[in-house]
Amino acid sequence: MAAGASAPGGRRGGSDAICNFVICNDSSLHSQPIIFNPDFFVEKLRHEKPEVFTELVVSNITRLIDLPGTELAQLMGEEDPKLPGANSTASGFFRSLMSLKRKEKGVVFGSPLTEEGIAQVSQLIEYLHKNLRAEGLFRVPGNSIRQQILKDALNNGTDIDLDSGEFHSNDVATLLKMFLGELPEPLLTHKHFHAHLKIADLTLFDEKGNKTSTPDKERQIEALQLLFLILPAPNRSLLKLLLDLLYQTAKKQDKNKMSAHNLALMFAPHILWPRNVTANDLQENITKLNNGVTFMIKHSQKLFKAPVYIRECARLHYLGSRAHTSKDDLDLLTSPGPKELQPLKSQKRSRLDPCHQEETQQRTEEALKELFHHVHNMPDSAKKKKLIRQFNKHPTVLTPGSEIPISPAPRRTRSRSFSGLIKLQKCGSPAHMSQAKLKSLEGQKEESCRRMRAHLLSKDSSSL
Repeated sequence: MAAGASAPGGRRGGSDAICNFVICNDSSLHSQPIIFNPDFFVEKLRHEKPEVFTELVVSNITRLIDLPGTELAQLMGEEDPKLPGANSTASGFFRSLMSLKRKEKGVVFGSPLTEEGIAQVSQLIEYLHKNLRAEGLFRVPGNSIRQQILKDALNNGTDIDLDSGEFHSNDVATLLKMFLGELPEPLLTHKHFHAHLKIADLTLFDEKGNKTSTPDKERQIEALQLLFLILPAPNRSLLKLLLDLLYQTAKKQDKNKMSAHNLALMFAPHILWPRNVTANDLQENITKLNNGVTFMIKHSQKLFKAPVYIRECARLHYLGSRAHTSKDDLDLLTSPGPKELQPLKSQKRSRLDPCHQEETQQRTEEALKELFHHVHNMPDSAKKKKLIRQFNKHPTVLTPGSEIPISPAPRRTRSRSFSGLIKLQKCGSPAHMSQAKLKSLEGQKEESCRRMRAHLLSKDSSSL
């Protein structure tokens, strides 16, 4: 029997649903592997609490790259991006021209990126995946007349049969670049421009702690993963489709003669360059940007996975479990002192989930209760008595009504020395001690004194 249910926070059949799942009790399917999206809680947190999600991701971005206050404010969308060449007369003309194009409604080309536009353009990407062997793909221009026909069909939402043979792969590839070039901003957005420049400067350190010229690929991948997480959803969707296409194209470079670097030269202006700028405006940054896109193409299969610690924090937010907490979780906060670290972590958890403290307290009390029962059932030993004394010092650790009566341990009679017994006799002997026993003890003491005196005398005579 199967039952369908929509994930928490989503409406059945709505566009904002996170996912759907099916519970099936068919025993014949129990041996089949269970497919689980490791980024499920990441997407859920992004969808339901975007402010918490953005703060979580940006705090890790600033841990990896140094963003001054202005650049950080631009990344967060609090200030307008300050881009090279933005004040030139030519850029103002181009912006006016693009705004006129965008006034026409219902078109794909020249409009802000939407899911509907991606659905239309994905036809081009799907077709190109089947024609990656064409030499000079994305470099050789196609036929302008066929491209205009295809462009009008996409703008009108007309169904297109690209496999009919009417269009060449170069026509489709050129039209895809044209679509990206007419977007109001690059695919990675203007807000992320300065962050990508900083990623290019992430290099390894030598044994003395000095920076080298060797790129730190692991940190660069991690920084890109984080930046991609805070892209607008349509931009992230199309970027994933595009980079996967370019990755597959580069794998066929022995046929199409298009390496990852060649493809980056074709697409960097559409993916990363600010709009309405020239190569002269970018100056020394142009090499960084082109190399950055080359790196994205080569490592595209890793860039759309959330880092492990982001997955763990998102999972902790919803499940409230402290198990398997990774070291990277500590990097989400600024580095506090050892005494401040634990309260700061608790404050962060309590802000994410108000009920977390109460649940944690309840689990702690249950664990202490179970520990006490275990100690109480241990065989009598010095260790058991020590543990019980520790529990007695903190009687509030048990939950109400769960206290177990503790029978006091029998007091062990303290042994006394011979001189201590004599002192006891002088201060007042116990009633049960007999007169004969006291005399015997005094005799033993006198005998011991005589032996000591004889020993000392013999020692003095020998020395003489």
